[in-house]
Amino acid sequence: MADRTEPSSNRKWVIGVAVLLGVSLAVVGGRSLVGRNEDEQGSDVGIQVAPVAGALAPDFTLVNLEGENVSLSDFHGQPVLINLWATWCGPCRIEMPTIQSRFEKYQDEGFIVLAVNFDEQQADVQAFLDEFGLAFQILLDPGVEVQKLYRTRSYPTSFFVDRKGVIQAQHIGVMTEGNLDGNLTQIGLGN
Repeated sequence: MADRTEPSSNRKWVIGVAVLLGVSLAVVGGRSLVGRNEDEQGSDVGIQVAPVAGALAPDFTLVNLEGENVSLSDFHGQPVLINLWATWCGPCRIEMPTIQSRFEKYQDEGFIVLAVNFDEQQADVQAFLDEFGLAFQILLDPGVEVQKLYRTRSYPTSFFVDRKGVIQAQHIGVMTEGNLDGNLTQIGLGN
């Protein structure tokens, strides 16, 4: 019968390093989604970057229907509604006219709507835009990268970002006029 011995100390060392490396990668991977904000000098200002109220909104760049790159950071200093939606989403269809009316009401105050579409064909998204007469930014999200970044679990999901880039409110599901107006107040629009 073969003699069974303890693994060599070298093998234990390699296993230990592999485990430590795996834990380190998991921690670093988590920081890519929830990080810390730094000022221009690289000093930590203590505000997390995460898709939650009270944190800086994670930046992203997507393409609009005209083929232009649009980044959330392009609108720093302006109140922003990030609306994650899909053409097949019934509640999204219900709230879009209300979002359009508030965009028209507050656009002179710098209000921006970034409507991030679930990974759909551009022709379908354009038909939706035409049907509802939407005038705000419609962004395409191939591969649902922003949906993942913002941890979207259902549609619609909306984030209300203030002029400093901080998420003040998140709303999951269809918004009534009252819901929308209350959330817009939190980012400095309305009453």
